[in-house]
Amino acid sequence: MQQLELFDLLEQTAPAEQAKMLNDALLEREHILWKTGFKAIAGVDEAGRGPLAGPVVACACILPKGVVFHGVKDSKALKASERKRLADFLTSHSDIHWAIGLVSPEKIDQLNILRATLLAMQQALRALPAKPDFVLIDGRDFPPTDLPKQTIVKGDATSQSIAAASIIAKVRRDEIMDEYHELYPEYGFNKHKGYGTQLHLDMVQKHGLCPIHRRSFAPFKQAKANELALF
Repeated sequence: MQQLELFDLLEQTAPAEQAKMLNDALLEREHILWKTGFKAIAGVDEAGRGPLAGPVVACACILPKGVVFHGVKDSKALKASERKRLADFLTSHSDIHWAIGLVSPEKIDQLNILRATLLAMQQALRALPAKPDFVLIDGRDFPPTDLPKQTIVKGDATSQSIAAASIIAKVRRDEIMDEYHELYPEYGFNKHKGYGTQLHLDMVQKHGLCPIHRRSFAPFKQAKANELALF
């Protein structure tokens, strides 16, 4: 992957074009924070809030200051092969610090999905090998942390740090669901990753719930002990 020094690029860019360049590189917010004096900015995002099965996974990722990583953008805008290639690059880069947080389906049912998501984000931040001095978080809600922070709705489309976290979280969760497919092949987790597709619902109708299904989620929460009411 091509990586470029942001500050060198800014010096070579006319003032009138700098804002567009920063926006295109998803570094407008990071640039403001760097100019303010913050150095280690962690982007935080999650994967797996919506599925009917499997864990919710969060990633916290600190990219090196002033580096543009071309190709890093919202994980939902990337093909699976592109996400995997980028995740492999990001997680093997010696100057990138990252960590994963994970909350199980059982815990999701106990807490609710919002609280479980924030717990996964908190876990990821605490597990970082280097401490950030500012945190950018995708969405409206933020996990418990004493660090300076800012939430950004659709932050994975506007912040390179959050986008990198979204890629790593999505790829890791997909890998987990592929592993679950080996345990429960009848559900097709390798295809839908636990989301509520018709195939998934059909397989649940046929086989019932398995241990990784989120029993607090519609259409499962009306299910009785040995009977599933889908509608």
